[in-house]
Amino acid sequence: MSTYLPTIKQLQYLVALHEHGHFGKAADASFVSQSTLSAGIRELESLLGVTLVERSRRVVRFTALGETVVSKANRLLREAEELADLVQASGKPLSGELRMSVIPTIAPFLLPRMLPRLRKERPDLKLMLREETSHDALESLSHGRVDCVLLALPFDTGDAAIAHIADDRLFIAFPKDDPRDPPASIKPDMIDQGRLLLLEDGHCLRDHALAACNRAELRASAAMIGTSLHTLVQLVDNDLGLTMLPEMALSAGILAGTEVVARPVDSPTAKREIVLAWRKNSPREADFLLLAEELRAG
Repeated sequence: MSTYLPTIKQLQYLVALHEHGHFGKAADASFVSQSTLSAGIRELESLLGVTLVERSRRVVRFTALGETVVSKANRLLREAEELADLVQASGKPLSGELRMSVIPTIAPFLLPRMLPRLRKERPDLKLMLREETSHDALESLSHGRVDCVLLALPFDTGDAAIAHIADDRLFIAFPKDDPRDPPASIKPDMIDQGRLLLLEDGHCLRDHALAACNRAELRASAAMIGTSLHTLVQLVDNDLGLTMLPEMALSAGILAGTEVVARPVDSPTAKREIVLAWRKNSPREADFLLLAEELRAG
């Protein structure tokens, strides 16, 4: 066996560089200086006696061996995280540091209501939050950058374990005094495809909205221009179209200060399922189940 082994820190630097493709961004994400990160990777290459990263002024390119080492490093770092989790799980339930990714169509509406109560009832829990799209959040979960993810289904979560939090109904939002405003709910065939505004690609709510409509032609014709639900609401308030909003956002007051009206969509598929996801067989599963209970109570 070799006397000299890579350190966890060196592997973290290498994985960060692979993720960000830029020394400066990788250093920022690792909370170190660029020179520290660069030196750590050079030390790793010297230790292994190989070149892992080809450097130039504009491009950071991993060698074929470098790609293989990154893949292995990800697994090793995940194992190290699980080792730390195993020790932490033996202590007080739902305590210590817990890193959670939350998708943008949940974070601004659920967290402000949930966090103050969680801080009060779980003072030993240090919740570290990051906002990411569903795909990026599950990537972070897989690579051990976060411990759990709060997202909405349907979405392919792979082999992650999940706990149900709530069902979230979908509503159509449109300008006040719209002549097509029905008294109670809106059937999918009433939605004007030429006026429908949806989130840009990458947000799972876009797919949930289209599934709720159950109309294939909307996929090609909907104007997918919004970067956030708040942006879409402002566009609707200025009579530029209509959009679809989750009940969670409505309950949080997203329509406050506007003249936008919202009606539920009359369709069995007009909802999304809010879930908490984590890596299967995680030693902190009891913590995640407890956190799911706290989220359901919120």
